Order: sequence, then C-alpha cells, then structure tokens
Amino acid sequence: MSQYIMKGGLPLTGEVNISGAKNAALGIIAGAILTDEDVHIDNVPDVRDTNIMLEAMKELGASVERIDRNTVRINTSSIRNAAIDDDYLRMMRASYYFIGALLGKHHEAEVPLPGGCVIGSRPIDQHVKGFRALGAKIHIENGNVIAKADRLVGDEIYLDKVSVGATINIMMAAVLAEGRTIIGNAAKEPHIVDMANFLNSMGANIRGAGTDVIRIKGVNKLHGTEYSIIPDQIEAGTFMCAAAITKGDVTVKNIIPKHMESVSAKLEEVGCTVIEYDDAIRVIGPEVIKPANIMTLPYPGFPTDMQPQITTLLALSSGTSMVVESIFDSRFKYVDELIRMGADIRVEGNIAVVNGINEFSPAQITAPDLRAGAALVLAGLAADGITIVNEIEFIQRGYEHFEKKLAELGATIDIVDSEREAKKFAMKVG
Repeated sequence: MSQYIMKGGLPLTGEVNISGAKNAALGIIAGAILTDEDVHIDNVPDVRDTNIMLEAMKELGASVERIDRNTVRINTSSIRNAAIDDDYLRMMRASYYFIGALLGKHHEAEVPLPGGCVIGSRPIDQHVKGFRALGAKIHIENGNVIAKADRLVGDEIYLDKVSVGATINIMMAAVLAEGRTIIGNAAKEPHIVDMANFLNSMGANIRGAGTDVIRIKGVNKLHGTEYSIIPDQIEAGTFMCAAAITKGDVTVKNIIPKHMESVSAKLEEVGCTVIEYDDAIRVIGPEVIKPANIMTLPYPGFPTDMQPQITTLLALSSGTSMVVESIFDSRFKYVDELIRMGADIRVEGNIAVVNGINEFSPAQITAPDLRAGAALVLAGLAADGITIVNEIEFIQRGYEHFEKKLAELGATIDIVDSEREAKKFAMKVG
C-alpha cells in the first residue's frame, strides 16, 4: 500500500498552479450525457475521482477520448443502457450525478448508492425530493437507486437544507423537462455556477446560479460544447494553508481570488500576509500564528472541505481556538492522528477546542478521508523529522500530483510502496 513519506521542518516557498475543480468536473462529466453531440472539456483534474467517472462513462457505452492529461472529449450518443454496476463507482459520493443526467436524458437511471469519504451521513433525500417533484418514481433495490419517469415536468422545489449535490442533480434532471423549474434554497458554491454555465453553453436556459433561487426553463435538446472547468478552490485553500503552517511564502496561481475570500480572511486573522492578484494569491506565513474561531457554512461561508486544514493550522497557534463543524458529522476523525503528533485538541460533538502547541512531532499516521489526509500531510511538513501518511488513496482522489507540487515548493516528500523504500528515503534525507 502506497504511503507519503516526508521530512518536514522547512518553509514552503515558490509558486504553484492549481488544477481544475474536482467537484465541478464530476458534475460536468456526468452532464455530458445530456447531449448526443461531442462535449470537449478542458482543465479536467487528473485525479482518481474524475478518472473513475470517465471509466463509468465508458461502462455506460459512451465514447471517451483522453486528448491529454487534462482534456477529454466525450460523446454519449451510443448510450443505450441507463444502468451502471461499477464497484469503483460505489466508492464515490459523486455517483449520484449519473441519476440526474440519465433521468434527464433517458427518463430512467439505475445507479449505485453513493459512497466516498466516511465523514458522516450524506443522505440523498433532497435529490429524491427534487426528482419526484419533476415526476420521477424512485426506489432503492440491492444497493442501487432506481429512477423512472414517463415524462419530466418542471415544478417548484424548495430544498429543506442547502445541498450542492441535490442542486446540481436537479438542474441536470430539469434542463430537458417540460416547462419551468424553480429550485429554492439552492446551493451557491462556485461549482454550482460552473455547472450552470456548462449546461447553458450546451443550450440550456438556467438563470440565478450563484443565488439561492435557480430558475430553469426546459428546452427540447442540448448541443455539444467546448468548456473549461474553473480552478479548484479547495486545492488552492490547501496550498494557502500549507504556506501558513510551514511559515513559508507561496503564490497560488490560476485561481479566482473571489472564491477564496473566506479562507483569505481567516488566514489574515491568524496573522498571515495575504496579497491578492487578478488570478493569484500570495500567502506569507506568520512567525506567530494567532488563534481564531471558525464555523463551517455553505458558500460564501467558510467551506467544510477546508476545516481539517485550518484546524491543523490552529493547532500551532499561540492560544485557544474553537472550530464548529455545521455541515457534516464525524468530520473530526483526523484529530486523533494530530494528537499522535502532539496536538492538544478536544472534540465535543461537532465542536473542536484547539489549544495551540509550539510544534508537531513526526509520526506514522493514517488519512481517514480526502481533506483530512491533505491536512495531515501539511502537519507532517511542519514537523521537524520524518512523517509517514498511510491510506494516501484518499488524498489522490482529489489532489492532482500533490507530492510533486509540494516538492516544487521545496518540500522533501515522496511516495513509497514498502518499508525498504521508506528506509532508503530516511537514509537519503538524513
């Protein structure tokens, strides 16, 4: 089993280019099902999740051509079977995007229940509510979600809670439905806007994406498109936190600074120097990290996917901080690993009380999920000594060549597949 091994204690410095947004790419890949014409997608991150989605498209019968590492051409005109039975897909939360796309185009879908990182309950009740409002019948059988509709007709759908996945899924199901659909209490994340822009580039009629009310007028047909995915705000935020945690100086390039406002504000609050450019942000880590209080909220609030990274930073602060996780339960499982590195953190339900320490100690630790795994790597880079992170497959789900980008910033980090390779690394770096 592959591991990250690193020798920490040095500041990260330099420039890093951010890849395309994984969470946008997953919906957009599925959305290609909605047209019979070619869909050309650029800035696709080369990560496990997107690669699994593309393989699942092939399983459905689509033509998928990898033009280069980050560019793909998809044609789904040959899809005749609306059922997917893919073991890899069962491990992904984003598998549910195939329901909305297949239901919207073919009026039926059979897709595995979503999996992915184990960070608490991720129910799909709001997705089901939206599909039923459009006229679909939904039931679960043998671990699959089965959706069928004679016809889809627009309706007013008010989400009981803000859900990014449900908002995207309902949009896909509604763009070819008869009449108008209104999604109230819609999610406002950047990849919601990106998904709407992608569908509109195919001829859809969607207005209001980025606000809490999205209006969709159904059209008869969608056409092909060429589309470039937005930069990944969570990857960008992770590298911004990496600069802060290692007391480094990193310029994060190929981003949309407005998407990073909540992260930038918190980094400034803890003492970082944050300089914003047109398509980049420079973060200079402070000598002394100040404590701060954080509450995760739907966009434009502080993102739940940045909670482990900021908590890891606050673990090195000069005082006591409080982190409230309001989106997912069970998202503090990584705290036990930080405690192994010397952190002083107490978790009570959805609240973590973080008492700052001077430094992390190197250790062998295990990534419990995608974002927590990335945060543990940052902790290892801040620790003076050799740290090993297990279960890096989680991290590779959402970060493109994470170790290479860190190495380009001066990190001493590599992937090893055996104890022998780990010992060789240790001997090499001293």
